[in-house]
Amino acid sequence: MNTILPSKLLHNAVEEMAKLPGIGRKTALRLALYLMKQAREDVERFSLAFINMRDEIKYCAVCNTLSDTEICDICNNPRRDHHIICVVESIREVLSIENTQQYKGSYHVLGGIISPMDGLGPADLKIDSLIERVARGDIKEVILALSTTMEGETTCFYLYKKLQAFAIPITTIARGVGFGDELEYTDELTLGRSIKNRHPFQPA
Repeated sequence: MNTILPSKLLHNAVEEMAKLPGIGRKTALRLALYLMKQAREDVERFSLAFINMRDEIKYCAVCNTLSDTEICDICNNPRRDHHIICVVESIREVLSIENTQQYKGSYHVLGGIISPMDGLGPADLKIDSLIERVARGDIKEVILALSTTMEGETTCFYLYKKLQAFAIPITTIARGVGFGDELEYTDELTLGRSIKNRHPFQPA
């Protein structure tokens, strides 16, 4: 859409909105015009929600997921099995797995996967803190629940080599999730079965 807008202020709002993933300029214009019609206090509340999120949200000191407090609700929950760690790429996978209601352990969010093409190596991920958690001696299983892409498989193999010395079960999700699939886009039933039917990790 190359429509010339009559207002520079509207143009700037549309340009900023169009920077969001999956939002084209046509949708951005529709959203901007919608916000223009709302009460000022509603728009202020809308804006403040994002400013507060950006400024005040934290990373859990234990598992590295997003949290309003230093320790997230999952890590603080005494009903969770904190002897099991499910290793995931991002908060999106935590949400996907939680929606299955099939997993009651804890998590560890790496913050990405090893991807030389994107300039991400082991030092860029939260791997050292995972090793520290396992080294404390009270972990009974580590589940590698990363996307079954080449980068995900590479990361799994790297973690497996790092964790081998601790002599604990290292498992991975069952192949209900096909090779090349992103966990975020896997349906809840398939993902739930893949978590439940996990098996020992077998390096290629």
